[in-house]
Amino acid sequence: MKLHSFARFAWGVLVVTLGVILWGALVRATGSGAGCGNHWPLCNGEVVPVAPQIQTVVEFAHRLSSGLAFLLVAALVVWARRAYPAGHRVRAGAGLAMVFMIAETLAGAGLVLFHWVAGDVSLGRIIVMPVHLTITFSLFASLALTAWWASGGAARRWNEQGATPWLLGIGLLATLVMGMAGAITALGDTVLPVASLTPGVYENLAPSAQLLVGLRVWHPLIAVATGAYLLMVVNYVRASRGEILIARLATAVTTLFLLQLGAGVLNIFLRVPVWMQLTHLLLADLVWIALVLFTAAALGKDVAVARAVAVADTL
Repeated sequence: MKLHSFARFAWGVLVVTLGVILWGALVRATGSGAGCGNHWPLCNGEVVPVAPQIQTVVEFAHRLSSGLAFLLVAALVVWARRAYPAGHRVRAGAGLAMVFMIAETLAGAGLVLFHWVAGDVSLGRIIVMPVHLTITFSLFASLALTAWWASGGAARRWNEQGATPWLLGIGLLATLVMGMAGAITALGDTVLPVASLTPGVYENLAPSAQLLVGLRVWHPLIAVATGAYLLMVVNYVRASRGEILIARLATAVTTLFLLQLGAGVLNIFLRVPVWMQLTHLLLADLVWIALVLFTAAALGKDVAVARAVAVADTL
């Protein structure tokens, strides 16, 4: 099925935003968050930094890419309002994406202005990191659903679904909690590498830093439990619906999650190098997006109706 221009643009915005988030992770993993000092939106008090250090280049490039993503989401909202009638789900999805993009921008600005960057291990940063992850996942979900619905994805259907909405809702919540735990673990891997935590060093850490180290053990446990649950639910829904589209999405969720789990193990084995951190995050983001799309398909009307909606939207 050929996608019309808006749907292609919506998928493109999702891809660009994914790249921006990965670049933001590079900023955190390389300790470049303070590359522009505590200035925002300026960089070290300048619109364009002069003779910047490498950390400044990394941080400033992230700000430029974030600005591009912001403009793309704004364009998505305007286009959705022109292309779809009031109350249409595509309009709602694009509007929510704009809300979460603004929240994402404010969260990034807060990290800089409150000095929650580089080697900071304050309690405020530990709290903000999972909140930031939640905003990011919400942004991905909004963009993915906007693109999905614009591509012909059917509206959600609650009737005659039995326990499926609850099972999938728990799966989404568990995946979100797993991501939040991963955000805290990633922060610990950056500011408190495992190799540096000798007994004497650990005892002299601030209470917030000791909390960060203590929370690290929970991420793999949550990941394993979440994986077992998702595999069970996804295969249950696949068997109960028996549709090709749902089967393909179920395969995508399963494959991506197993790859993510393997990447997590390899990440620990290799002592969390930056490239492996980014790979692990990319797979985590793709698992979330695939699960959101799987949920939308599972709770939507049948494929025949979805195709009819897609044809109508292109007229």
